[in-house]
Amino acid sequence: MTLTNDRADDKTIVRDYFNDTGFDRWQRIYGNGEVNKVQLDIRKGHQKTVDTVMEWLQADGNLAGLTCCDAGCGVGSLSIPLAQAGAKVYASDISAKMVEEARRRAAAVLDSQNLPTFEVKDLEELEGRYHTVICLDVLIHYPQEQVQGMIAHLSSLAEARLLLSFAPKTPCYSLLKKIGEFFPGPSKTTRAYLHREADIVAALESNGWRVERRAMTKTQFYFSRLLEAVRPVAKGT
Repeated sequence: MTLTNDRADDKTIVRDYFNDTGFDRWQRIYGNGEVNKVQLDIRKGHQKTVDTVMEWLQADGNLAGLTCCDAGCGVGSLSIPLAQAGAKVYASDISAKMVEEARRRAAAVLDSQNLPTFEVKDLEELEGRYHTVICLDVLIHYPQEQVQGMIAHLSSLAEARLLLSFAPKTPCYSLLKKIGEFFPGPSKTTRAYLHREADIVAALESNGWRVERRAMTKTQFYFSRLLEAVRPVAKGT
């Protein structure tokens, strides 16, 4: 697959940001240390999304031993609780510094036999087959035309379930994004893309999925739509 210049630029921007100033900012947000009011609000919002994913997976009663791919794992906010619940976890991130921090955090709380496998890869470099593939708060960094390809690739890795979260494109959130662009701050250096839920659902359905569960997390500074997609069960099976 050939990358366009814009596509390569988006990936380069994301990789460089999360290996530099972005890493310092986000590893604090996803940690337990002292942060400012905005960062604390984002931390709580992201944790709510992680908690919802864990609630959904644990409700199915088969998480122990399940193969899970955490695509865009960051510092391990989801990978670690998945492994603690007994899942066999493969986790990746485009940022080497994020992966290094995820390994450190996992080693501090997990036995060696339960550690996730962490690798530095972007979404479209991922390989293998997993029962469940999860991609949280990553699509905000990429425009819709790239997201469609990413969903197609993630679909090829998932046997039974795909969970995605994204910043939904609504008139209200579009206005908030536009206002925020006037006050970018020194550490806000990645592009932020909102996505219409109908477009994400259409991309999922075109890859053979049916949306089973939906959730929305809204705080003052964090908003994320979460979709769980499953393979339709044929009649008579």
